[in-house]
Amino acid sequence: MTSARAGQLSGAELAVLSNRFEAVVRAMRNTLVRSSRSGVVNIARDFSCSVVNAGHEVLHWAESLPIHVLSGPDLMTRSMTELHPRLQRGDAFLHNSPYHGGLHPADHSVLVPVIDDHGTHRFTVVAASHQADCGNAVATTYAAHARDVYEEGALIFPCVRAQTGYADNEDLIRMCRMRIRVPDQWWGDYLAVLGAARIGERRLLELAQEFGWDALAVFAEQWLGYSERRMANAIARLPGGRVTVTTAHDPIPQAPDGVPIKVTVDVDPADEQVTVDLTDNPDCLPCGLNLSEATARAAAMVGVFNSIDHTVPPNGGSGRRVRVLLRENCVVGIPRHPASCSVATTNVFDRTANAVQRALAQLGDGMGMAEVGLSLPASVSVISGHDPRRGAPFMNQIILAWTGGAGTPHEDGWLTTGGVGDGGALLRDSVEVDEMKHPIIVWRQNILPDTEGAGRRRGAPGGLAEFGPHGGAIHASFLSDGTVNPALGAHGGQPGARASQFRRAEDGTLAELPVYAHVTLQPGETLISYSTGGGGYGPPHEREPERVRHDVAEGWITRDRAAEVYGVAIDEAGQVDDERTSALRALLADRARAGQE
Repeated sequence: MTSARAGQLSGAELAVLSNRFEAVVRAMRNTLVRSSRSGVVNIARDFSCSVVNAGHEVLHWAESLPIHVLSGPDLMTRSMTELHPRLQRGDAFLHNSPYHGGLHPADHSVLVPVIDDHGTHRFTVVAASHQADCGNAVATTYAAHARDVYEEGALIFPCVRAQTGYADNEDLIRMCRMRIRVPDQWWGDYLAVLGAARIGERRLLELAQEFGWDALAVFAEQWLGYSERRMANAIARLPGGRVTVTTAHDPIPQAPDGVPIKVTVDVDPADEQVTVDLTDNPDCLPCGLNLSEATARAAAMVGVFNSIDHTVPPNGGSGRRVRVLLRENCVVGIPRHPASCSVATTNVFDRTANAVQRALAQLGDGMGMAEVGLSLPASVSVISGHDPRRGAPFMNQIILAWTGGAGTPHEDGWLTTGGVGDGGALLRDSVEVDEMKHPIIVWRQNILPDTEGAGRRRGAPGGLAEFGPHGGAIHASFLSDGTVNPALGAHGGQPGARASQFRRAEDGTLAELPVYAHVTLQPGETLISYSTGGGGYGPPHEREPERVRHDVAEGWITRDRAAEVYGVAIDEAGQVDDERTSALRALLADRARAGQE
C-alpha cells in the first residue's frame, strides 16, 4: 500500500485492512471452536479471540463475548510487557490472574506477542476460554462461597510463560494436570486456545509480509482514530446530564444483605465523553462476587456500548471516549489480593452493566435500555461426577434454557441474549450433545408465558429447564441472581419475572432451593430452573396492538395479560377487538398519569 509510506491510508485501504484483521480473528475463532473439548467452549462458545496493538488497545474481536474483550486484553497485554520486558518470537503466556488484568480464574487466556524480524513487538494475539474446571476447592468454576482466593482454590497464573521458542513449559502443564479434575479435557482445551493464538500470530506475520509492518502500524493508528471519532460523534448527539442509579445483587449466605451497587453516569456531549463512576461502592467482600479490574471496566463499557449507535466499532479507539472511575479494594473496582473474584464475569457484573444502561435510559425516552435478565440460573449449572458409561470423571458447565433480552427504545428483548456481558454470542447447548457427553437427561425446555418485562418494547420471557442424572448421581452448582431482585424496566417498562429453582424428588414433590447452591441429584431426582425475564422499555399500554396480538398467538403472553397489562383485547378468533382495546387503553393511560402525579 503506497499511501502507507506517506503515513495515511485511503478509506478503501482502511476498509480492506479492517476486514483482513477481522479475518485473522475469525481464523483464531474457528481453530478454537473446532479443536476444543469442553462443551462450554465448543458448544456454548464461551471464549474470545482478539488482536491488540503494541500500545495495549484492542483492534478487533470478531464474534467474541463482550465481557471478555471490551476490557481485559488491554490490561493483560500491559501486564505481559511489565512482567516480561524482553519478548521474543515463540513466546506464549498463560494468564488468568484477576489481580494482573485477567477476567476471573476460570477464564484461561493465552497471549502471544507478534514480533517482527528485527525483534520489535508489533501486536499481541489473545485467545481466552472458560474452563470446565480451574482447580477450585469445590467442583464449580463460580465459587461464590469463597472468603478469599485461598478458600477458592483456583490455580492462578499471573501471565506465566507457557512457551519459549515455541516449546512447551512442561512444568506448567504437569502442574495443571495434577490440580484439574478433568486433566485430559483441560489439555485439549489448552491446546485449542494455544493453537488459536498461534494461528493468529501466523496470519499477522503473513499479513505483514504482504503489506509491510509500516502499513499495519498506520492502519492500527487510523482504525483506532476513526473508531474514536465515530464514538465522539455518537456521544455529541446524546442529551447531556448526570444520573445516579442503584441496584443490588440478591443475598447469599456470605453476603446476607446482598450486594448494593451504585452507578453514576455523566454524559458530556460538548466534551464528547461519557464518565462512569463506580467508586461509591462497598469494599471487597469475603465472597467470590468481587469484580476484577478488567470486568469492572468491561461492565461500564458494555452498558455504554449497548446504549449508543450500534454501528460504532467497539474497540480501544472508541473506548477512549468512555472514562471509568474505579477505586482499589472495591467490590466493583480494583481488587486487592487475596479477595476472591471467582464470579467476576457474571452476577455483580450483570448488575453493574444493567445499571449503566438503565441510567442512560433516564436521560430521555429513546435512550439506553432496560435491564437484561440475570445470571446464573440453575439451567446453566456446572455439573460434575462420575460417568458410569466411560468409567471416568466428568465436569462441564451446561447452557440450557436461558433467555434474558431487555427491551430497548426500538426493539423487543432478544430471546437468546443470556447475560448482559454475553451479548447473545453465548449459544444454547444441543440437548442431544449434552446427553451424549454427560450422564444426564434433559426432560424439558420451554418459554414461560407472562414472564416478560412488559413495555412498549417488551423484554424477553423467562425460560424453564429441567434435567437430572442418568445412571448415577451428579453434582450441580449454580448462583441464580434475580430470585429476589428482578431485572428492571426503563421509562415505564415493567420488570421481568424473577428466577426460582427447585429440586424434584423421585416421588414428584418439590423443594425450593436457595439462590446459591451445590446439590447432589440422585437417580430419579431433577433440578428445575426458572430464569428471569428481561425488563421492558416504555409504558406497556403504548405497545402496538398487532405486536400484542402476535405475542398472544405465539403463546408468550396470555389473553388475560394482554388485556390487563397492555390494554389490548383479543377475541376468541385471536383478533384485536378495537373498541374494547380503546377503552382498556384509556383506563391504563389514566392510571399511568395518576401514578406520575
